[in-house]
Amino acid sequence: MLTIPGLCWLCRMPLACAHWGICSRCSSALPKPPPCCPRCGLPSANTHTLCGRCLQRPPLWDALLFVTDYCPPLSHLVQRFKFNGTVALAPALARLLLLRVLEARRNNRPQPKPDCMVSVPLHSRRAWRRGFNQSDLLARSLSRWLQCDYFPKGIIRIRAAQTQHQLTARQRRNNLKGAFRVDFPVAGRHIIIVDDVVTTGSTVAEIARLLKKQGAATIQVWCLCRTL
Repeated sequence: MLTIPGLCWLCRMPLACAHWGICSRCSSALPKPPPCCPRCGLPSANTHTLCGRCLQRPPLWDALLFVTDYCPPLSHLVQRFKFNGTVALAPALARLLLLRVLEARRNNRPQPKPDCMVSVPLHSRRAWRRGFNQSDLLARSLSRWLQCDYFPKGIIRIRAAQTQHQLTARQRRNNLKGAFRVDFPVAGRHIIIVDDVVTTGSTVAEIARLLKKQGAATIQVWCLCRTL
């Protein structure tokens, strides 16, 4: 019986391994971000030491990993995944993030082994309209591959907020006050927060603030794209 090979989401050529979703050629051709601070993830002269911003006012998380800047072609796949309901993209995008995590480990950027993972939640009304939470789908694959505990309801959005992309950085911070609740045991744990795109970092900063307040040991943020 003939089988239909899986096609790369980018170049549409047959894949050697159908479950990869994106071929090795396209994966390696993704735009490389400039040298970035290991903590805030913004451009910096050194990838192994904290930038001046973090020395003066570090974010509430301890490290941030991402695949690329928010630019084509990955930004197009993220938009298709997030806004067009193409949930079949989730494993392919999660694999890109996994490869980035493994690369960071090889390049002597060690972080404590994570105890558990959470995803940035959507408010129940938005999740109902969309039909899924994109960050949750990414985290499910990552936690399974890394054999890491995942709490899909560990962070609950208890208050709907205005759409973030239309707001300034200060408005984003104010918009998120009182928007989340932590609903899993946190104290002493090394925790990963998974998101699709980090722009100003206001959302993950608010979640990290709550986790640190409850005694999290370390917090890493993993995302597909970091707006630089």
